[in-house]
Amino acid sequence: MALLRYKDIKKMDKKELESKLKDLRFELIKANVTSQKQNAKTKEIKKAISRILTFTISNGGSEKSK
Repeated sequence: MALLRYKDIKKMDKKELESKLKDLRFELIKANVTSQKQNAKTKEIKKAISRILTFTISNGGSEKSK
């Protein structure tokens, strides 16, 4: 998984953000199943998810975290 920066998130439209968020959540589930403990990959995925949610909420979106 590539590093997801805030400037890249700002360039995405709403549909892209939603699909990326969905993909990241699925990837996080897969990473948690294969690993017994938290590793660097799961930590980076969680950071990317939080960046997307923060950007969405700060720009007037009503995305709720699950």
